[in-house]
Amino acid sequence: MPRPNTAQLTYGSATVVLATVALLLLSGTTTPLGIAVVCTAGLLLGVLVAVTMPVRTRHVKPPVREEIRVPAQRVGAGSDTRISS
Repeated sequence: MPRPNTAQLTYGSATVVLATVALLLLSGTTTPLGIAVVCTAGLLLGVLVAVTMPVRTRHVKPPVREEIRVPAQRVGAGSDTRISS
């Protein structure tokens, strides 16, 4: 199994924290069992987000065709307009 990248860890952790806080506030539970259930739900939701997040793959460059370049003949300025004296 490949290791999670930084984005997956960040989004998963943020989801765990935000989902747990939101569920605790919305449910209004105060019992230890209710808090444990809400924390477990937040943890499972964070893992689900991290696992289903698309993994960015590295782009592979296509092979470059190397061409043989022949240097062009250099022509000096005005070399063809010289008039011999």
